[in-house]
Amino acid sequence: MWGNSRNGWGWVSIVIHWLSALAIFGLFGLGWWMTGLGYYDTWYHLAPWWHKSVGVLVLLISVLRVVWRLLQPTPAAHGSALERSAAHVGHGLIYALLFVTLLSGYLISTAEGEGIAVFDFFTAPALIEGLPHQAVLAGEVHRYAAWALVILAVGHGLAACKHHWIDRQDTLMRMLRSRPAGRR
Repeated sequence: MWGNSRNGWGWVSIVIHWLSALAIFGLFGLGWWMTGLGYYDTWYHLAPWWHKSVGVLVLLISVLRVVWRLLQPTPAAHGSALERSAAHVGHGLIYALLFVTLLSGYLISTAEGEGIAVFDFFTAPALIEGLPHQAVLAGEVHRYAAWALVILAVGHGLAACKHHWIDRQDTLMRMLRSRPAGRR
């Protein structure tokens, strides 16, 4: 129930998947909105604090997610060989873009050598700092990777809907409810 099986995802994977999706789209919207804030806007300092704090938590959860995924079985994929290959490549790209986006955001925030205060509970230390043009270059990478991640995530969601409504497969339902190992 908590772990994955060849028939479906366990609750750990399901919860991490949906919390990550919600956080990624939330961070994207917040990031887009906060770049237009003026210096005297009430949210000028608060929005980046939220963005950085949630971003660090998503990075930590994403590392745990990859470890969990490596330790757990993966449900059998549906569709033709081409669809299964496309899904495999798409998932790999989503993970790659997720980490590029999160790590570039970290590099922006720590470029001056200060750690990131995560909701004032703990500080993520500045492990890499002082690289030439670190904040500017990481900012460009962050912007383009975030856009690519969101576009790919929308495509991922549309593919799940296609499998659900057109192909009548349980791909989407497997990510909505856990399934014991023996059930199909």
